[in-house]
Amino acid sequence: MPDVTGIANSRTEAVLSDVNLPPEVSKSSTQGSCTSSTNGRSPLLDPKTPELSSPIPSPNLLSRNVSTSDFSSYQEEWETPLETLTVFDLLDNLALPSRLEKWQTKLSAQTERVRRQREKIKSSTSSAKDRVVEEWRRRLPPPDEQLDKYRKRMSDSVNRLGSRWHDTKAVTAREKLSFIAGVLNIFISGYLIGGHPDLFYVWFTAQLCYFMPIRFYTYHKRGYHYFLADMCYFVNFLLLLTIWVAPKSKRLFIGTYCLAYGNNAVAIAMWRNSMVFHSLDKVTSLFIHIMPPVTLHCLVHLTPPEIQLARFPGIYAIAQSSPGSAVHYSLLGMMAWSSVPYAVWQLSYHFFITVRRREKIAAGRPTSFTWLRRSYAKSWIGRLILGLPEQLQEPAFMLTQYLYALGSILPCPVWFWYRWPSAIFLLSLFVWSIYNGATYYIDVFGTRFQKELEQLKKDVAKWQTSPDAFSSPLMTPKAENGSVTPQRQRNIDETRSKSVHKRSESSIDQIPMLDAQEEGSSGKEKVADETVRERK
Repeated sequence: MPDVTGIANSRTEAVLSDVNLPPEVSKSSTQGSCTSSTNGRSPLLDPKTPELSSPIPSPNLLSRNVSTSDFSSYQEEWETPLETLTVFDLLDNLALPSRLEKWQTKLSAQTERVRRQREKIKSSTSSAKDRVVEEWRRRLPPPDEQLDKYRKRMSDSVNRLGSRWHDTKAVTAREKLSFIAGVLNIFISGYLIGGHPDLFYVWFTAQLCYFMPIRFYTYHKRGYHYFLADMCYFVNFLLLLTIWVAPKSKRLFIGTYCLAYGNNAVAIAMWRNSMVFHSLDKVTSLFIHIMPPVTLHCLVHLTPPEIQLARFPGIYAIAQSSPGSAVHYSLLGMMAWSSVPYAVWQLSYHFFITVRRREKIAAGRPTSFTWLRRSYAKSWIGRLILGLPEQLQEPAFMLTQYLYALGSILPCPVWFWYRWPSAIFLLSLFVWSIYNGATYYIDVFGTRFQKELEQLKKDVAKWQTSPDAFSSPLMTPKAENGSVTPQRQRNIDETRSKSVHKRSESSIDQIPMLDAQEEGSSGKEKVADETVRERK
């Protein structure tokens, strides 16, 4: 069995020599180790040794203090108790490289995962790009099919242009006839008012029988036939009843008069009726609003009393009554008797239109209520009505409309009992409609001309800046071999002011994409349709 004590002493001497302790400490330690073989322990491990009262520090402490030059630091390290040293203190130094290796392994694994994730993202992006390109190539029609579609679309565009041209010619002919009829209407009406006012109601009836069927047909075709149930058409119907059915009824006459001079006349300003002679629709709208009060003015103020007595006894009784008579209607009487037919119309309109046609109105069919709600949404009264709950908006609108009718009736006693105020009032309405017509002509036609001029400028600028503006595959004639003819090439060179002769090969790639052509053609069709519709 080997000498364990000798081995320990030799290792102790090696350690002490590496630490470079003072000579006396090293010598005493060596001697102690040689003389302590009798008791089986080294003097370094004996706490009773006077020279080394403190145990040997651990290797960790030695490694930290080797580079220190001051002996006091060694003295402090040697004061550590020996009982605190274990084998694990030595194993800690041995486990440090394994920890570093473990950390390095984890770092390498994390780096590899990041690299694989990056490659995966890169491959997925590349595959997605390839799929998009493949899908685009699959959806893109072949050149022959694209050329066939292009030719078919061009043929359809030419056919539509021809049909629209003929339709425009028909619209222009109708506008000319409407313009002639509108001007003649002014002359004939002025002649009858000045020469034969007692026959003006016949002229009114004839015009009504002409305009109303056209209005019914056009509005029903455009989906506006719910407007035919408005108050203005009802007033024209009441006037026909007063003239041809019940000329002796004083109450019917006074109610018709107040509604015609009130609600119907003021609507010229509210609905912006205009004197546009070439538009039959605008002439009709102005007719149904201004003709009833003009007809009543002729019957009350311009018709001789004997003709009133023979033909219209109800008008004669009211016009020739004394101030204390029962038929000498005051403002309250006029408002009361005009409220009766108004209530009949309002309740009928609400039941037959608002209630029974609610689904069609909700689907987008326009009415006077929906139009006014959209037109006056930003005004104070519109915000007030639209701020109410949904179920209260229609009753609030009907109440507002009735108050508006009563307010327009307030000056009716002046119009009825005095001739010149009535004439001035009608003249003001007529001048207002002419002003609206002038605004329409200047704004609409002026704006349209300005837009066409700006579009022409853009086209000219595009032609000047585009290098292939004069060599489009659609406009350049081709020779048999597909190249541009020499004569056409010379024209192109002269137009461009260049001396370089360029050969143009026929290629399907020069044809614009179908989507762009469809968008352009649809845009032009929309503009043309809007132009035709506006002219109508």
